[in-house]
Amino acid sequence: MSGNPAADAQELDHTARAPRRVRHETRRRQLEVQQVDKVAAHMIRVTLGGDLDGFTSLGFDDHVKLFFPDGSAGPGAEPQSIARDYTPRHYDAKRNLLEVDFAIHDAGPATRWAEQTRVGDPLTIGGPRGSFIIPTNYDWHLLIGDETALPAISRRLRELPAGTRAVVLAEVDGTADELALESAANLSVTWAHRAGTPAGASDVLARTLKTMRLPAGDYYAWVACESLVAKALRVQLLAEHGANKKWMRAAGYWRRGAVAVHENHED
Repeated sequence: MSGNPAADAQELDHTARAPRRVRHETRRRQLEVQQVDKVAAHMIRVTLGGDLDGFTSLGFDDHVKLFFPDGSAGPGAEPQSIARDYTPRHYDAKRNLLEVDFAIHDAGPATRWAEQTRVGDPLTIGGPRGSFIIPTNYDWHLLIGDETALPAISRRLRELPAGTRAVVLAEVDGTADELALESAANLSVTWAHRAGTPAGASDVLARTLKTMRLPAGDYYAWVACESLVAKALRVQLLAEHGANKKWMRAAGYWRRGAVAVHENHED
């Protein structure tokens, strides 16, 4: 309790826990690569700088569109591009820098660009178009995902205040893909290794979740991974772990055999 009756009443009011959407004015921005780091066996972090004045991202799972050259040219010899959605892992307004992590697990345009890019290379981005803001005043927070979700999970953990509790279940191929996750919250991290099984084809998240002893109390469950896996995990959380439909977000960040997929699973 804070000692402020109004604040305490809101903290205990379940309606105050309802997530909310905020829309942003969007435009394309011309940025330039400032730094490239391989932070895990299959993860590359690219730091971008440039036209970031007014950039706004309020939700930890926001998405920006990145525009990658596809090697062709349109009318007037204008280069054509392919857009993909990525999480703005960290925005430093003081230094005017934006970090984006790339999970390297296919041979698509984003992977090719991330593996080849160098300091000084240009990149156009757009968005975010809006933010989905999830309050932090739950008894605890459950974050589940594969490599594609790690940037959002990392960002959420950094914004959770001290005194809160967070449980992370993350799927990666092996120990070389694990990242250091930092938080002021009381944090428990479980890594689930698919050990060579193709991404999106393993049930290791579901199997591991079934064995986990989760904390008591009201919690927000956030899931992001391959679309069909995310859908199944949502069902599992509702049926076996007392999840509240109103306090849950399950998203397919990608889908096996498809490109440029982003799906939210709801009733």
